[in-house]
Amino acid sequence: MRVLLTGAAGSIGQVLTLGLADRGHEVVGLDRVPRPDAIDVRWHVADCADPDAVHAVFEEQPLDAVVHAAGLPDEASLPDSLASHVVTTGALLDAAVAHDVRRVVYAGSNHAVGRTPRAAVAPPGVLGVDARPRPDTFYGVAKVAAEALLSLYVDRYGLDAVSCRIGSFGPRPESLRQLATWLSPDDCVRMVDACLTAPAPGFAVVYGISANTRAWWDLQPGRDLGYEPLDDAEEFASSIEAGPDDEAEVGVVGGPFAGEAFHRPALDRLEP
Repeated sequence: MRVLLTGAAGSIGQVLTLGLADRGHEVVGLDRVPRPDAIDVRWHVADCADPDAVHAVFEEQPLDAVVHAAGLPDEASLPDSLASHVVTTGALLDAAVAHDVRRVVYAGSNHAVGRTPRAAVAPPGVLGVDARPRPDTFYGVAKVAAEALLSLYVDRYGLDAVSCRIGSFGPRPESLRQLATWLSPDDCVRMVDACLTAPAPGFAVVYGISANTRAWWDLQPGRDLGYEPLDDAEEFASSIEAGPDDEAEVGVVGGPFAGEAFHRPALDRLEP
């Protein structure tokens, strides 16, 4: 497939650019910054929040799918979060409809359900994709809203759209919480490849974690689309020391994002 990958210069984006190419896809990169030296693909510098710029990218080459991984990775004001994660998704969906691109894979987030208490997770101890949204931040709110927008476009235009609620992406887990939430780079590629190639998923949500022994989230929806994770954070458990913040890390599924350090007004005022 020829895949437009937004946020292609980011940490996840660079892994996906190389990994999807290894799996036979042709990746077209899109980011607000120039192409990194380590990447050798067709590249567009544009802001996904600019609908005219997005449509221009779609017009330059035929596309089979979009993987939307662009967006602010940290907490921000509500308007900035919505612009980064919802407005960009809307611009890409409009362009996809206009250019008959039928598959969209979205880099969602576990923070869409981050305020869910661990104690409230039903047996056997994993949270399903049917749990009500309980965002822990404005970042999480925006991820929930982007999923709702994807659902609308699936129902309205018959697209196929999958939101991957990514856990803790990185080369290895770094904390007690990440023994449950880790997503390895190789499994990230496996997951996105499965979401690109699954037959007719309609609207679907999957949890983006590896096959962790201590997983908090249900991997079956991903497996139903062909995602078979192979890595397990437990391999690193002996090297992770317990810390003073462990209770906060595991009290709710969003970990520290649900704490007071992330509390802030929805809107930035000119006069405090």
